[in-house]
Formats: sequence, structure tokens, C-alpha cells
Amino acid sequence: MDRTKRINEMIKREIGVILLTEIRDPRLKFVTVTGVEVSKDLQHAKVFYSYLGSDRDGVSEALEKARGFVRLLVGQRVIMRYTPDIQFYYDKSIEYSDRIEQTLENIKRREAGENVE
Repeated sequence: MDRTKRINEMIKREIGVILLTEIRDPRLKFVTVTGVEVSKDLQHAKVFYSYLGSDRDGVSEALEKARGFVRLLVGQRVIMRYTPDIQFYYDKSIEYSDRIEQTLENIKRREAGENVE
């Protein structure tokens, strides 16, 4: 595994732990970090997340509010020369896969002759 991938995994793991144990905002209770992409110069990190629930704006706002604190703790826990600037992005892939799953389920029901709404 190359250096960037190792750093991505370390930051992903640490942010997941931080959101679970250090942040007390109830809106972030069901947030899951799905991936991290650090830039080649290690100055910026895109953190992708998903969550259970419907308050997408509230979760986004809470993550933005906690961003500085998360960066501080990542800097303390992941040994790097510079702590990357963190940006949070909603990961639509899980939502997309759920929609595909529901569509496939509806197709199976139609083929079986069941009434599908």
C-alpha cells in the first residue's frame, strides 16, 4: 500500500473514532465516514460520509461546525508534518445503491405478479 493510501486510511479511522467518541452533537450520532482522499501535497483532505436519517442539512451544518476541532484532534493523533485542511462531503453512493436495491426488488415483485406501489 502506498503512502497516500495509508494516510487516507489512518485519517478515515481517526475521524470515525472522533465522531463517535469526542463529538457530542446528537446530529452526528449516526454519521459514518466512508472514505478519505488526501491531496498529493497532503494539504487537503476530502472526507466522505453517510448517515442514517433525513436531516441532511443539519448533519452537514454540524460537521462544518466541528471541522476545526476534528482537524485539531487528527493533527494530534496522526503523525504528519502538516495536518490537512478537512472538508466534508456527503457520499451519495449508499443512497444510490439503496435506490437500485429497491428498484430490483420492485422488478422481482412485478415478475412474481405481486402488486407493487
